[in-house]
Amino acid sequence: MARRSIPHRGLRDAHPFVRYAAAAAICVATNLAAQEAVVQAAPGAPLMVSIVIGTGVGFLVKHVIDKTWTFREPYITPAAEARRITLSGLFSVLTTVIFWGFELGFYVIWGTDAAKYTGAVLGLGIGYVVKYMLDRRMVFREATV
Repeated sequence: MARRSIPHRGLRDAHPFVRYAAAAAICVATNLAAQEAVVQAAPGAPLMVSIVIGTGVGFLVKHVIDKTWTFREPYITPAAEARRITLSGLFSVLTTVIFWGFELGFYVIWGTDAAKYTGAVLGLGIGYVVKYMLDRRMVFREATV
C-alpha cells in the first residue's frame, strides 16, 4: 500500500501570530545585536545611544517583515502605505515605552549588562504581544491571511 503524503505546513503557512512571534524573535536578535555593536564600537557612548539605535533598527526590520510576510499586506497606494507606517510607528512608540521600562528598570535595579538584556527581552516580548493585537486590528486591515 502506497503511503499518502501529508502536505507540509511549515512556518510559511502558520497562523499570523506564529509568524509574528518568529518575526519578533528575529527583530529582538537584530535589536540586541545593533545595541551590542554600538557598545563595542563606542564603549564610552551613553547607554541610551545603543538603546535608541537598536530600537530603530528593530522597528525598520519588523515593519518590513510584518508587511511582506507576517500579514502579507498588499500594496495599495502611497497614502495607504504612509498611514500604515504612521500607525505602526505610533504603536511602536507605545510598546517601546514598555520595552525601555523593563530594560532600564532591570539595569537600574541590578546594574549589569545581563540584567539590562534580560529586561530588554522581557519588555520586547510583552511589547510585541500588545503590538500584534494593535497591528492586526488597526494597521494591517487588508491583510491576505
